[in-house]
Amino acid sequence: MKQLVILSGKGGTGKTTVAASFAALAKPLVLADADVDASNLPLILSPTVEQEEPFCGSQVAVLEEERCVHCGACVEVCRFAAIGEGPTFREAHCEGCAVCPLVCPQEAIRMETRVNGTISRSRTRFGLLSHARLRPGAEGSGKLVTAVRTQAEEMATEGAADLILIDGPPGIGCPVVAALAGVDAALMVTEPTLSGWHDLERVVQVARHFGVETFLCVNRWDLSGENTAALRQFGEKAGIPLLGEIPVDPAVPAALVAGQPVVEFGDSPAAEALRELWVRVRERLGDAVK
Repeated sequence: MKQLVILSGKGGTGKTTVAASFAALAKPLVLADADVDASNLPLILSPTVEQEEPFCGSQVAVLEEERCVHCGACVEVCRFAAIGEGPTFREAHCEGCAVCPLVCPQEAIRMETRVNGTISRSRTRFGLLSHARLRPGAEGSGKLVTAVRTQAEEMATEGAADLILIDGPPGIGCPVVAALAGVDAALMVTEPTLSGWHDLERVVQVARHFGVETFLCVNRWDLSGENTAALRQFGEKAGIPLLGEIPVDPAVPAALVAGQPVVEFGDSPAAEALRELWVRVRERLGDAVK
């Protein structure tokens, strides 16, 4: 069983578009949407949720007012502006450091686990999907990504899947680290813009830190032939194989509106480029993936 994560460093480069088409081309597989802040893969694949559970990723301080003597000790030690005069506790500011219960002489403060989101196990026409939704403003996105991946590994073991395909989050922060650590390969989907290039360089550095084999794909390559040529040179110098270039194609947004992977929507330049890209990625992953 292999694990492939699709990353970019920047949002909006086409990670989910590529992931959805790979889902239609690769069998058998298990899918994992690691973008828990804005999960998009379910929008294309229209999954049927089989199981949904609350996810508790952090703790928050709670005051037992009847025991409080208003000494102000908790207000003095809080470094996150989560406790105001009174005292008043602001849950949205609490980082769960648990210092306030330690200093409270009346033991009037306790730590409570809070629900940060939900994690779901769903079925699509291409295979099982592990995905989640983080509550707006909630902490623990990296922990939730790890939970999504753990569930996907369990599902892949149960179903004897050859591949876990992970639709990764944007950026280079904790969710990306959680999505990247321990995978067999990472496909970087970028675009021929200065911001796309800049963020690609950053996420490649993260992948190299974890020793993950990295491939490159340029989406909408014909937006700028000059920048695409520069990205090719970057890949050559960095030792990152360029496996595909996807052209601008009106079939892509039309497929997304229809809720279909591009390769299922019909023959088009982008669909053909995605099929060729998958063949090259599959060859790189080896005989374990069909």
